[in-house]
Amino acid sequence: MHIPSRTLAWIALVALASLAAAHRPPSAAPPGPDTIRIPFERYTLPNGLTVILSPDHTTPTVTVNVWYHVGSKNEVPGRTGFAHLFEHIMFTGSGHVPYGLHDKLTEGVGGENNGTTSNDRTTYFETVPSNYLESALWIEADRMGYLLDTLDLAKLDAQRDIVKNERRQGVDNQPYGKVREIVSRAMYPADNPYSWDVIGSMEDLGAASAEDVKNFFRLYYAPNNAFLAIVGDVDTAQTKAWVAKYFSDIPRGKPVVRPNVPAVTVPAERRFAYEDRVQVARLYVQWPTVGERHDDHYALEVLGSILSGPRTARITKALVYDQEAAASVSAGQRSREDVGEFALTITPRPGHTLTDLEAAADAVIEKLKADGPTAEEIQRATAGLELEFIEGLEFNLGKAMGLCDGAGFHDDPNHYKIDFQKSMAVTAADVKRVANQYLTKGRIVLSVVPAGKAGEASKPAESRKVTGAEDTPRPEVKR
Repeated sequence: MHIPSRTLAWIALVALASLAAAHRPPSAAPPGPDTIRIPFERYTLPNGLTVILSPDHTTPTVTVNVWYHVGSKNEVPGRTGFAHLFEHIMFTGSGHVPYGLHDKLTEGVGGENNGTTSNDRTTYFETVPSNYLESALWIEADRMGYLLDTLDLAKLDAQRDIVKNERRQGVDNQPYGKVREIVSRAMYPADNPYSWDVIGSMEDLGAASAEDVKNFFRLYYAPNNAFLAIVGDVDTAQTKAWVAKYFSDIPRGKPVVRPNVPAVTVPAERRFAYEDRVQVARLYVQWPTVGERHDDHYALEVLGSILSGPRTARITKALVYDQEAAASVSAGQRSREDVGEFALTITPRPGHTLTDLEAAADAVIEKLKADGPTAEEIQRATAGLELEFIEGLEFNLGKAMGLCDGAGFHDDPNHYKIDFQKSMAVTAADVKRVANQYLTKGRIVLSVVPAGKAGEASKPAESRKVTGAEDTPRPEVKR
């Protein structure tokens, strides 16, 4: 694969920055506010579309990223999976773009395109040679403004079937595939929009009418609910002219009312056992924590790096290397816009029970809660987070995502700087505090065991058997 020389220079710069991070002495001050900077210009069209323009001439490419502030959180019970369904429909053509032309104008010229959906946002993007910027803007504007012109029931049914098959592959027929649905249902009440998975249910996807889906699009895929980031080798004046030409005539949509999602706590431990078509049992533990807008998520992310990952991480070291009882361990914070969870997953080695592994992991956590982490652990964890952060900004797409996330979730494209500084400023006291505050007895414990081997669950006598999310009892959740 040929790599342009300017890209090699950027990679070298990133590598040097990462090396510096890894060797920064524990006593050194965290990086200052201008250590990482992404120049950009932000403006808003009269129809409400927010444009973030960031010229970067290091490579002759450009990324166009359209970020819609809609995800599965905006769906309602009985009508789930719509946001992800549109991720598929968006690539089937629009009013002036016949099916296949989108790929021809992006992948066909050496670029790439894709889309992703989360609980909180949906994003569509293409990275193309910079001389194809105008066509990239045109195809994105056409599906924002004219997607419904060609959406009929036949097209909807075809994409609905594809999504259903994706669910079969990724959830229903995937080993451990139903874990997230079971744990989410056990943690969140029925009216909490984080209680269902992004992909939705078979029943809801099948029940959606064409008008249901179209109304969802009309409300959430309007310019006043979207952010357009253009990052790369562009001429600013020409780009602004193209943005105005293709996007300014798209009408503004109705105001979007964001769901009010209160934080949850689990009063007492809830234990479940699920028999799956798996060969090896696995333990899942999850605590409710905080979302993207709460500062405690920075310390929780550092806590995750201290507990699992490299062989020096506490639970990994104890269970995988010292005791040789676990085949793998992962622990970490998952922050979403309004809520968050800290999750621990342990896969045992032969001859070791989930009950013993749970007790061993709990002992490690309790010691950390009592003593707190060392300065060296903090330095090692934050260095890893710094490396991950820098790698995320390595290419146009990563920068476009970061700018849009900041604008969409915090009304500030520069929020990546705040994220970076607060992550680097986490102290041992911060980690000790959040470990004691959030990793409490109020948690969900799910054992996934091979079919017919319920006795392999952790503390089987205390674990309620479930056959999936459908019969997992909802929580009595304190708000």
